[in-house]
Amino acid sequence: MQRMKSPASVVTAVIGAQWGDEGKGKLIDLLAENFDVVARACGGANAGHTIVVGGKKHVFRLLPSGCLHTNAEIVLGAGMVMHLPTLLEEIGLLRNEGMDIVPRLRISHEAHILFDFHKEIDGVLEERRSKLGKGIGTTRRGIGPAYMDKAARTGIRMEKLGEDIRGELQKRADDLHVSYGIALDAEREQKQLNDAETMLKSCVTDTIQLLHDRMYSGKRILIEGAQATLLDIDHGTYPYVTSSSTTIAGALQGLGIPPNALGEVIGVAKAYCTRVGAGEFFTEVEGSIGERLRERGGEYGSVTKRPRRCGWLHLPDLIRSAMINGFSCWNITKLDVLDTEAVIPVGMGEKNGKAIMQEFVGWKTSTVGVTAFDDLPKQAQQLVVFIEQETGIPVRYIGTGQGREEMIVR
Repeated sequence: MQRMKSPASVVTAVIGAQWGDEGKGKLIDLLAENFDVVARACGGANAGHTIVVGGKKHVFRLLPSGCLHTNAEIVLGAGMVMHLPTLLEEIGLLRNEGMDIVPRLRISHEAHILFDFHKEIDGVLEERRSKLGKGIGTTRRGIGPAYMDKAARTGIRMEKLGEDIRGELQKRADDLHVSYGIALDAEREQKQLNDAETMLKSCVTDTIQLLHDRMYSGKRILIEGAQATLLDIDHGTYPYVTSSSTTIAGALQGLGIPPNALGEVIGVAKAYCTRVGAGEFFTEVEGSIGERLRERGGEYGSVTKRPRRCGWLHLPDLIRSAMINGFSCWNITKLDVLDTEAVIPVGMGEKNGKAIMQEFVGWKTSTVGVTAFDDLPKQAQQLVVFIEQETGIPVRYIGTGQGREEMIVR
């Protein structure tokens, strides 16, 4: 057998450094035109990716944001759990806008299928936790139960697409009724599989082989992270986390890409911070300031529409995320949201459950649409430089608005 040569370092990854919703989609959209493959590794339809192009907002849940670039092959990796009706809906919406991505869509045959009954289980489990005062704040999209089946070796993978599995599903019905009090509709689930087969059967493939073929031929691969590091099942603020590995290590595992193929990892963080659901948030602010950040930043879930909890940047979180992911540079997003603030606190640590803050003077002028670092107000420049100094990582990208073009590249 011929030994395989090592792949070139042709892989770039974009990974969230906070609790998600950092604005990764915009950077992905900016970078993707220079890549041959855009890949998503983990998670499911609980992840909303929002980008604005030409004034039009696009929201993706399973498809990566980079799919809008017609030059890119789209890969959905083995680490994902996919609700097929949602995927078909996203494909349909793009078709309605004149873009058919099916010919360039590749789905791992090892990825797991998320069924409607997983979403029902998710709701039941969250209700039970809430009654005990231990609610997590799940999106109830079935992500956790789908990964539970995967870990229990009872999951159904994309390789089963096209098979009649009503018998297998029916066997689960009694257990689901006893354990969760829900009824499994095997006929409906099978119909959804059949509908998906019609459109997607040709897309299901061995994506590990495909990605390695692309790497060895020198093609450039962009990994689009979902959720973010502080939601990682191992390294996040457990138990208030998602059910997948959201770090760069999880992304490589979910796609079957070796570490030596990785070129750079870009960390994305807001100039402030948000999170949804329960869990610690040392720099959270409520009242008028929290409301102002929420409204200026449009901090409502792109999937759930839930209002996000808002607060200030917490540097120890960024430093920890950098430790885990090995970031080569930062993308600091939504700097313009801070334009109206007279004082901008930054979290430097915590003591006895409370944040230790350092205050910066605000710039009180618009930075929307600024595309050159030297054109930023001095106070805004000082904040960016402070982040660089404290984390030891350069800030290469700075978001100054929603639009694709509203970005400083240094």
